[in-house]
Amino acid sequence: MDRPALLSELAKWIERQHLGRPLRVGVDGRTASGKTTLADELSGLLAKRGRSVIRTSVDGFHRPRVERYARGRHSAEGYYHDARDLPAIVALLLAPLWPGGNRRYRTASFDLVADLPLAQEPESAVVDAILIVDGTFLQRPELRDYWDVALFVRASAATAEARGLSRDAAKLGGEAAARDLYAQRYRPAYALNEQIAEPEANCDAIIDNDNLDQPQLHIRAKARSI
Repeated sequence: MDRPALLSELAKWIERQHLGRPLRVGVDGRTASGKTTLADELSGLLAKRGRSVIRTSVDGFHRPRVERYARGRHSAEGYYHDARDLPAIVALLLAPLWPGGNRRYRTASFDLVADLPLAQEPESAVVDAILIVDGTFLQRPELRDYWDVALFVRASAATAEARGLSRDAAKLGGEAAARDLYAQRYRPAYALNEQIAEPEANCDAIIDNDNLDQPQLHIRAKARSI
């Protein structure tokens, strides 16, 4: 399946989810699997189809640097347990779109570059809005029940790491430093997530994304409606 066809089929399937409230879609996957790109493409396509789309990432909900790196810059446990402010993701973004929520949401709580909290005014979601959030570890126990649709972007460890090194080497201090960080922090953190959350087994659809031009879509759940 070529990429435009996959995106079209996925968008149509998402539009068939009728809940009578905003739909919360999580785009999960290992680091550099292609989550952000797919979420951006899907959001753009849904918007062109006339849908109200809320697009954000869990990267807008980091914790302060001193907390993120309390176990060490290369700690896999630190990346999994300490990197993001999970209560803020729930309270500010996901719970307001929950059944009975007031639909007043925020898309970020922290400025990663400035390492400071972000004072963002809440926005109001229309009743049939579609929230699309990308990030690692989205199906972890603390967040799992808040997704109406969980998409898993699957890429092999080798493919994702090659993409990540190409993307991140400069900002991580060079290729050697980036390889070290992937080996010690990102790769084992994802293995920890597989043990805890079993993301491929629990998602609603899988996008095989090793071949960016010819990804494959595997939908596993029926459309939800009320």
